[in-house]
Amino acid sequence: IVFIDEIDAIGRARGRNIFQGVNDERENTLNQLLVEMDGFSTDKGVILMAATNRPDVLDTALLRPGRFDRQIGIDRPDLKGRQDIFKVHLKNIKTAPEVNPQALAEMTPGFAGADIANVCNEAALIAARFNKKAVDMSDFNNALDRVIGGLEKKNKLISAQEKEIIDYHEGGHAVCGWFLEHASPLVKVTIVRRGIGTLGYAQYLPKEEYITRTEQLLDRMCMTFGGRAAESIIFGKISTGAQSDLDQVTKMAYSMVTVFGMNDKVGQVSFYGLQQDQFQKPYSDETAFMIDDEVRKLLDSQYERAKALLRERRKELEILAKTLLEKEVLLKSDVEKLIGPRPVDAETQQQSEQNNGTTAAKTKEEEQPKTEKEV
Repeated sequence: IVFIDEIDAIGRARGRNIFQGVNDERENTLNQLLVEMDGFSTDKGVILMAATNRPDVLDTALLRPGRFDRQIGIDRPDLKGRQDIFKVHLKNIKTAPEVNPQALAEMTPGFAGADIANVCNEAALIAARFNKKAVDMSDFNNALDRVIGGLEKKNKLISAQEKEIIDYHEGGHAVCGWFLEHASPLVKVTIVRRGIGTLGYAQYLPKEEYITRTEQLLDRMCMTFGGRAAESIIFGKISTGAQSDLDQVTKMAYSMVTVFGMNDKVGQVSFYGLQQDQFQKPYSDETAFMIDDEVRKLLDSQYERAKALLRERRKELEILAKTLLEKEVLLKSDVEKLIGPRPVDAETQQQSEQNNGTTAAKTKEEEQPKTEKEV
């Protein structure tokens, strides 16, 4: 069994980005590999395996029958997969009775196996620092904070004015996410300084989804703009704290227009495959101007939408920000006590109760004995 890791290092498609007269050693290596693989027959007893996270750039000759003709896609684990991975890594750790692999799996959407191993290791280290006999859920929560947000910076001095700006910024994210229908449910909002440049963050629990609709992307963009919108409304000024937020929404907007075909003016087109490994844009200058214009309109509309929502919910924003300034960390249960239950969750619960009531009424009707006339 021969295993080649990162096959894209030598198996990249030939003829791409090659200047005239330049000899690329990788092409010679790939050609030799293709020749050698043609020599294997079914009775030789040689199995050749390779791995890559960029299958889209591989040369087509590598994937023909007789070569790497069986392709196995390994995606990030789903809820059940994460639960099983947690069970494997928790075997080597002495855990408290309340530690539940299913609850941990629900708290870690999008995590790969290596991320889960890292969380378990961090939780064990945190418990050891406090001389605990077993690792409990608080240790896992602290480990998740460290993995997601970075190491806590206790010695980072910050002025009261800057702290207030960060406080309203994170409060704006939390309020927008709380009242938008398609935003991910809030888990925690904190202004504890972590990592390099992380002055605070809001943690959400996204659903296990494989497709995303337009309104969901728009709500996520609006929620991401919540921090800068809150700064503009409360202080009348903006700061550099929204740099990562702007980066996220800009990428999301360009993806909506140029990849997912979610813009009426640009149309049902996707330039994703055409943009790979090309120096020039796969569309005209006129289309490029149109794309830039539509992206700017999309971003401006969602920013104004976030400002309108926060003006309407300014009372909730003030309550949340003042409490966050005192406690520094607010969980979902704390937010519910401060500004009431999330409207979307309340509607879902009400519909569920109504459906249960209707079912119970029908069952009761069916159980009543029929009179002689009805029979």
